[in-house]
Amino acid sequence: MDLRAALSPYVESGEIPGLVALVARGDEVVVECLGLQGTSGGAMARDSIFRGASITKPLTAALTLVLVEEGLLSLDEPVARLLPELASPRVLRTLESDLDDTVPASGPITARHLLTSTAGHGFATWESAVTPLLMEQLGQASDDIHDVPPPDEWMRRLSAIPLMHQPGEGWTYNAAYDVLAVLVARAAGQDFADVAERLLDPLGMVDSGFHVPAGRRDRFTTLYGGDSLEVRDEPDGVFAQRPAFASGSGGLVTTADDWLAFGRMLLSGGGSLLSEASVRLMTSDQITAQHREMGGFFLDGQGWGFGGGVDTELIDPWNELGRYGWVGGTGTSAYVHPASGTVAVLLTQVELGAPGIEDLLKAFWTATARLSTDS
Repeated sequence: MDLRAALSPYVESGEIPGLVALVARGDEVVVECLGLQGTSGGAMARDSIFRGASITKPLTAALTLVLVEEGLLSLDEPVARLLPELASPRVLRTLESDLDDTVPASGPITARHLLTSTAGHGFATWESAVTPLLMEQLGQASDDIHDVPPPDEWMRRLSAIPLMHQPGEGWTYNAAYDVLAVLVARAAGQDFADVAERLLDPLGMVDSGFHVPAGRRDRFTTLYGGDSLEVRDEPDGVFAQRPAFASGSGGLVTTADDWLAFGRMLLSGGGSLLSEASVRLMTSDQITAQHREMGGFFLDGQGWGFGGGVDTELIDPWNELGRYGWVGGTGTSAYVHPASGTVAVLLTQVELGAPGIEDLLKAFWTATARLSTDS
């Protein structure tokens, strides 16, 4: 596998300003740093810091399971003990119902529902009256992390928004992992960003967190998006200050080596942080065929474990049965492949939807899939 040959055309063409790609199998680690960090003109480096976006979700899932193993949470206990705002949710009578056409929830929401994204709030593959409320009132699609209200106010607003389906009976994307952030924080009695140190510190993920301190901003990348790669955010922009709401769905900044440390923890069976049973739950498909159908393009040949997708179909050259991980809306991708012991991380600063980024991701996945099957 020649990562540079696979990825450099996208940087040389100007479609992608820069990237860091890392593939590790055992002690062998291949890293390619191509292009520029951003408008500063600094060269991309192995320790460049990126907005991880949704590759945050696997870490949120792992942190939730750390608290489960500590006895602070239970997978199947109603979350209403710690989230009373969700004690008596209303549910849209049908997927297409208006906001005032609701029925009571048929059962309680649990941490397992949140981890499997089956609780009832989130982005969907069908038109729903709920989706605009999630974006407008909860900041689910905001470019500014400081637009999101503090956790207690966030939960108050969420409590007034009906579920899109009965708990456990559907699959929607994203919002459940912000609910998990509040659940974990209340269980631990700390802000979510502080609880996250229970995972980040033991793994040596020294450059990961929910904002970028001043002393590290020379390594922080510019974010681009749109057809003409407009600047969305600079190193001294929204991540310069700690947010009121540390997002469990997409708020982490990280580096390739930091996510490698997390991936290796999963491949080792949890190390000193998690049991092998918890890692198996995280990295194996936990949803039904109906859930996968409702997930549509979000899943695309994958099931869903806790915090990430699990390849269940060989529909493309880059699919690998059993591969676990996810992608982020800021042009990031991080997966582990237990069968081959591979960790693959691609970090860019280009939002999904911009020209070239999806082709780049596919080129990376295809290259890493070839590596994982090499002898």
